[in-house]
Amino acid sequence: MASPMWPRLLYSAALYVLSPLIGWRIWREQVLTYSRLQRLGMRLGTLPPAPRIWLHCASVGEVRSARPLIEGLLARYPQHSLLLTTMTATGAQQVQAIASEQTATDQVRLAHCFLPLDFPGAAKRFITRVQPTLAILFETELWPNLLHACHQQAVPVAVVNGRLSPRAFARYQRLRPLMAGALANVTWLAAKSAQDAERFQALGCRAEVTCVVGSLKFEIPSQEKTLKKSEHLLQNWSARPVWVAGSTRDGEEALLLKAHRQLLKRFPTALLVLVPRHPQRFDDVAKLCAQSGWVLSRRSQQEAVTPQTQVYLGDTLGELAMLYAAGSVAYVGGSLVPVGGHNVLEPAALGKPVLCGSSLENFSDVAEPLIAAGALSVVETPDALADALAELLANPQHAQHIGHVGRDVVETHRGALARTLDGLSQWLT
Repeated sequence: MASPMWPRLLYSAALYVLSPLIGWRIWREQVLTYSRLQRLGMRLGTLPPAPRIWLHCASVGEVRSARPLIEGLLARYPQHSLLLTTMTATGAQQVQAIASEQTATDQVRLAHCFLPLDFPGAAKRFITRVQPTLAILFETELWPNLLHACHQQAVPVAVVNGRLSPRAFARYQRLRPLMAGALANVTWLAAKSAQDAERFQALGCRAEVTCVVGSLKFEIPSQEKTLKKSEHLLQNWSARPVWVAGSTRDGEEALLLKAHRQLLKRFPTALLVLVPRHPQRFDDVAKLCAQSGWVLSRRSQQEAVTPQTQVYLGDTLGELAMLYAAGSVAYVGGSLVPVGGHNVLEPAALGKPVLCGSSLENFSDVAEPLIAAGALSVVETPDALADALAELLANPQHAQHIGHVGRDVVETHRGALARTLDGLSQWLT
């Protein structure tokens, strides 16, 4: 039974009304080598050769999680090329970093452009121009007009690593007629857990196109290069207790600096490596540290970490894993503030004991096995974080054991990539 058109028409009308605000928000996500008209489905640049697969990831975190899938598609389907789209500039830079590490042949088969805004005309222009053999949407990127354009042009749509947090599910339930119409255009949905599959079905996704394959976040590639890159930092920091706070969010840095001040009372030479999630906040975090009286060095300015340095600001892109690898303990941000957390598996795969706050709803499925194994500890306050850090730094052998346990958890939960690629093969062989 066809879904009613009126929810999508109302949604499109609302987009047009809000277009000045949307345009202003998108204006900030600009990369000079890209035309802003890509946001309207025009001037997409040089597309990779046909037949092409289109894969969309929202931002930098999703691109990182999708990297094994990107490399798996390029390896398994050499006759296809791959067009990646993102919504953010940091996502675009992450795609460029991945492309730079591919072979010359695969670089030709891999291209990036920005996803158009979900206006009906822009969506139709984009699909008409790209003509993908298969559209793959990563996690929760359900854009009603783009999905409708795929349906109109007979492009199969797969949602992979599909997830819906309880908060996102409650939000989408208020828009159920719109979401049911969008999900009616999904050809295959690979959910990362049974709970996610149930939530998608409650929003209108057909049970017969839904399956559970596990989380692609566990499919972390080999860490050998990352560990090698971190060696020079390890040499410089080996005499100091070092903890790395990655993917921190607005309001969280002040809490982490409070914890660090408590930690310094017990470990006067401790070093905090602070890595904000978004590059537009790098300067603000540097000002916060300076105003609070911290001795700060900035990686982007190649400032040395001296014995007096208390905070090292990791204000560069694409180096978070290397910085995690150089520390003794990892804290994963977006969790002491109500954001929903970030990827706790990245430091666990590097063999580091991991700490985080209690806001973990976006990563609860991957956090739970780590917590159950004792490889991830949840803290509620800056004081509790300082206590947990002190305990781990005072017992390096115990911390190392915890890190090994976390790495084993990551290894035992692999398999989603193979199941996802097998599921996609019906449209690519």
